[in-house]
Amino acid sequence: MTLHAEGRSDGGVTQTQKPARRSRKADQRAETMEQIFDAAEELFSKHGLHGVTLKDVAKQVGVHHTLLNYYFTDKKALFDAVFSRRAGVTSERRMKALDDYESAVGDAPTVEGALRAFLDTDLDTYIEGGEGWKNYAKLGAQVANTPEWGADLMDEHFDPVVLRLIALLKKAMPECPEDRIFWGYHFVTGALMLTLARTGRIDKLSGGLCHSDDFAAVKEVMATFMAAGFRSICS
Repeated sequence: MTLHAEGRSDGGVTQTQKPARRSRKADQRAETMEQIFDAAEELFSKHGLHGVTLKDVAKQVGVHHTLLNYYFTDKKALFDAVFSRRAGVTSERRMKALDDYESAVGDAPTVEGALRAFLDTDLDTYIEGGEGWKNYAKLGAQVANTPEWGADLMDEHFDPVVLRLIALLKKAMPECPEDRIFWGYHFVTGALMLTLARTGRIDKLSGGLCHSDDFAAVKEVMATFMAAGFRSICS
């Protein structure tokens, strides 16, 4: 905010605030961008990259589509921006959880402990984050299963935290062949992505006994189940 000096009769100065026009404009722009990201996230999570146009997003927000054309070269650029917005948050949370876990256990990590730091932290984000985060979860599942360009996005945003988990698993199972640890992670992330997709298939298969959006139930059993798998293939 800019301050303007105003003369006083005693020769000193007082400071009065000039109207913060730029700040208000910046706030309005930031609010509009958040609305665009939220709308695009919801639409992309339901219909995928190729099922959504910039006009669809503009219509949902209530702005003219030329505004989106001004900020984004095409819908893939918007998609990437939407994906990046939350990717850093979940990656940082899991990295901190893994660091905190290793600090707590020192040289004695367990497979399940490492997996809980990685998986439970991520699931908690979606449990506590509301519908926006659940839309992002579905978006992440789409990206993870799109070889043409999804792998590049996953590499860019998540390789450091995945390799941090791998390092802890190696420490927990020093005798396990390295390829088995990577295969184990492959199966873990596959199960996580299917869970985040919330397809509803398990609801039908179980006759309503299980619900695909019940992330709390998934959190209760996933790390334990996956830890047993790791121990089995590494024995």
